Order: sequence, then structure tokens, then C-alpha cells
Amino acid sequence: MGTTETGYQNTIGGRIELSGVGVHSGKPVSVYLHPADADTGVLFQRGDVPEHMQHDIPAVVSSIGATDLCTVLGDPASVHVMTVEHLMAALAALQIDNVVVEVDSAEIPVMDGSSEVFVQAIDQVGITVQSRPRRYLRVLKEVRFDMGPCWGMFLPNPGTRYEVEIDFEEEAIGRQKFVADLTPDVFRTELSRARTFGFMKDVERYWAAGFALGSSLENSVVICDDNKIINPEGLRYENEFVRHKTLDAVGDLALAGAPILGCYRSYRGGHKLNSLALQALLSDPSAYEWTDVPAAGHHAARVELKAVSAPAFAPEKS
Repeated sequence: MGTTETGYQNTIGGRIELSGVGVHSGKPVSVYLHPADADTGVLFQRGDVPEHMQHDIPAVVSSIGATDLCTVLGDPASVHVMTVEHLMAALAALQIDNVVVEVDSAEIPVMDGSSEVFVQAIDQVGITVQSRPRRYLRVLKEVRFDMGPCWGMFLPNPGTRYEVEIDFEEEAIGRQKFVADLTPDVFRTELSRARTFGFMKDVERYWAAGFALGSSLENSVVICDDNKIINPEGLRYENEFVRHKTLDAVGDLALAGAPILGCYRSYRGGHKLNSLALQALLSDPSAYEWTDVPAAGHHAARVELKAVSAPAFAPEKS
């Protein structure tokens, strides 16, 4: 059992090792999370590339190399790490500020298509409170970014809040909305288990482009051509689709480099929109400020983290 104190930086209480498959490569992947000193931030490292090419890839917006189907950090033509959003969401939501993520592939393993395994693994090793105050990014005024019919906007808010709406023509999804103030407990119970999803009609196109080679019913909710969900177990939440889009947004906005004190509202969003909206916010110095004052009403609040058993994932599983 560990504790975390709002307002101070945190790292993980011990080394974490997880294995699975890359959802796009279809190849076995292992990832190792290491505790890190205060003010390190989240750093990604590729252990499988030649030594002269190895370097830290900071999990910040300036490292974004692509946002097609997933978030890519680093140079897509050289050393990069794909599909970081589910891990980043877990780290951000559980208030992990400093960690080194070592991966032996160009992709973080997809696990079950959600953040649940990452949350369980962090809960198992616990959280270590560090002596340095946490830095926050406080939204001072409305900033909106439009991308055709899609839009994302930041609004002032005393804490971290998400208001995410999706609107699909497919009857199996339709129009859904999720609204919540983000806390570790809300993420655990309301978002962490929401899985990525896709359509059978898109599979061949993705395969031809070299994507989704590791996608399966073990790590994705799949909707077939007659608008039926083909996963035998069905959905984990009635509105699992918008919850997963919210999970993705939490991971994408974690690339601000600090928790955001503000409301993020989006309509028909995705990785690209989240990234561009965040860049729009950061490009306007009058729209935000850096502060070490935590969310209103949460100063020095303590949260108990109960250690739970993290499932063992062999490389051949997802």
C-alpha cells in the first residue's frame, strides 16, 4: 500500500515489467518502467536500437512525430515510440510525474486495448511521494481549435475536467458524451477499462498500410458491417466508445508536460485534434500560466492506493 500527496511530485515505487504485442506491428513487445528522480518527467527510451542512436524521448508535445491512428513520439523515420497514449493516460491520471519508460520495440504493447493493466501494475508497486512541488498548467482563457466539423477547446476550471462528445453514423455507436472531473479514482472506475475500437470495413485498408497487424478481439472492440459488436463478452461500459476517446484525450494531453488545471471539451475528437488543440493552447502565452498551486480544494489531500495483483502477460498475449 502506498500514498500520494497532491501538490508534490510522484514516481513509481518500484520497477515494472509488462509484455504483450504491438497493436500495429503485431510483434511481441516488452516495456519496463523505472522510478525516476524529481523533475525528470516521463522519458521514453528504445533499448532495441544501436547504442549510437539511443537517446531520451521526452513525453512532451514538441516530441510528437505523428498522430495517425495513434500518438507517436520521436522521428517516425528514425527512433520513435508509437501508441503511447494508454500508458500516458494511466501515468497522468494516477499523478505519476517522473518515470523512465524503456521499450524493446517501436511500440508500447497494447495489452487489452485499455489502460487497466498499466493501472494495476502501478498500484502493485505503489507510488513514492517526492520532495519537489508539482508544476501545473493553469488555463486562463478559452482557446478553441477547429478541424472541419471537429473541434477541441480549453476553458478555465479549478481542477482537471473532461467533456468529450463523439458522433458516429454507425448505429452501434451513435452520439455519446462523457463528462467528469478527473481524479485517480474516477480514472480507475470510469475510464481505465475502456478499450480501443474499430470497424471490420477498415481492417483491410489498415493492413495494407501496415497498421493494426496485432489487433484482435482480445485488445479491441470490433464493429462488423451489420453494425453488430462481435466481441463475445460485449461492452465493458454502456458507452465504452466515448469513454475510450476520453482515455485517449487524457493520454494525449499529458504531453503538456504537467497536469492541466482547466476543462478540455471536444466534439468528434481524436489524437490529431487533441494534439493540435494542445498546441493552440501552448502557442498563446496569455492563455495559460505555470503554477505550483494544486487544484482548488485538493491541497495536501491524501489518497490511499491499495496494492492489487497485476496479471502476468506473456509476450504472446495481448
